[in-house]
Amino acid sequence: MTSIRTKFIGLAAGAAAVAFSGQAFALDEVSFGTNWLAQAEHGGFYQAVADGTYEKHGLKVTIVQGGPQAANRQLMLAGKTNFNMAGNLVETFAAADEGIPLVEVAAIFQKEPQVIIAHPQVEKFEDLAKLDTLLLSKDGYASYFQWMKSAFPGFRDEQFKPYTFNPAPFLADPNSAQQGYITSEPFEIAKQADFKPKLFLLADQGFSTYSTLIEATQEYAEANPDIVQRFVDASIEGWYNYLYGDNSAANALIKKDNPEITDEQIAYSVQTMKDYGLVDSGDTLEKGIGCITDARVHDFYDKMVKAGVTKAGLDLSKVYTTKFVCKGVGKDLKK
Repeated sequence: MTSIRTKFIGLAAGAAAVAFSGQAFALDEVSFGTNWLAQAEHGGFYQAVADGTYEKHGLKVTIVQGGPQAANRQLMLAGKTNFNMAGNLVETFAAADEGIPLVEVAAIFQKEPQVIIAHPQVEKFEDLAKLDTLLLSKDGYASYFQWMKSAFPGFRDEQFKPYTFNPAPFLADPNSAQQGYITSEPFEIAKQADFKPKLFLLADQGFSTYSTLIEATQEYAEANPDIVQRFVDASIEGWYNYLYGDNSAANALIKKDNPEITDEQIAYSVQTMKDYGLVDSGDTLEKGIGCITDARVHDFYDKMVKAGVTKAGLDLSKVYTTKFVCKGVGKDLKK
């Protein structure tokens, strides 16, 4: 009897193992579009692919690179992808104004990486208003420069000149400043300049938008809350592991997708994200990476209305949600 019973238990255990194994490989397939070519600023998502975090959460994730000719938000709206990376809340408010059915479900960057880069003689942010030239993109002029004029006296339209994504005009003119991402342009300028540029992160001056948001269509999020939660949780864990653990496998995937990026650039970007608290600061220190709060969203919305960037009276209740974040997920991974 003992032998038969032992054999039965063994067979049952084997059947359970086969069933569990089958479940483990029945992954929900989802795709996520980024806002640019692969880079360290996307590192946590690549980390969750590389180290199996998405699979641990029952997901098979395909990352769809953005780039100059990409239209990843449109792909999501057309049902070709499931999630998309939004740049900041200005885009979210514009979507609400246009009736585009989007919802932001997590905010990976607590700070917008946008920076104004100046020559050494510029001592404080307000001194930028005294310069002759601010080299900005059209989107920058239409968004954060309007906020700068609203929040700080002295900035004027006459300062604006188009930024061509070439630092040469800035380097040649000490009475100028230019836009950039703090994780990117300062790295290149440091190679070319014979001076150490001054960096003014707009987030630290009061431009309080979230950035690198995870968004879905309202229909998808309402129909698939479990998948959304698992994708958000796994992405958050990926970001903790990328910033505070071994990120070499993720960086290898980034370089595979974007062969032009260098190890030096990746290392600079990762350290800068840490130094400036782009991902992990403020509310995330207690509530975890990805946190969105009503207070932050409405504070930034009020600033954009005051600056004339966004219309007053928008119903924001449908275009973001806090229900998937601020739960402390992944904090135990922080080393």
